[in-house]
Amino acid sequence: MRNSKAIGNETEARAIATLVAHGYSVSIPFGDNDKYDLIADDGSELTRIQCKTGWSNKPETLRFNTHSQMTRDGQYHETTYHDSVDAFLVYYPGTERFYCIDAAEATAQKMELRFDGEIDHPAINWASEYEFDGRLP
Repeated sequence: MRNSKAIGNETEARAIATLVAHGYSVSIPFGDNDKYDLIADDGSELTRIQCKTGWSNKPETLRFNTHSQMTRDGQYHETTYHDSVDAFLVYYPGTERFYCIDAAEATAQKMELRFDGEIDHPAINWASEYEFDGRLP
């Protein structure tokens, strides 16, 4: 089983390739101290991106963390990305696709995107509405 750092590195590498393929210049911040993983430059605007790997927590959905978690000095810490990132770029291995979520729309701890369902409700975040099409928020 691979560790979470290796999974995150693979997601970031895929994100860079995807963004470059859509015409963005991509910068990577030095070190591990920034809340964002990448900066995408479309020639006129910079977008701070936090890359995440989604997982299936129940059939027909993907879920991803909208907070960071770490252990420091033996203590567990969680912090949100509020005002630190502009977008989440989420890779889901189940579909081999990226989903782009404006950070202002993301929930505080975890967010779920649904692929299919019997009901349609305004609180449901449909995955198809977030599929990355080359445009960042």
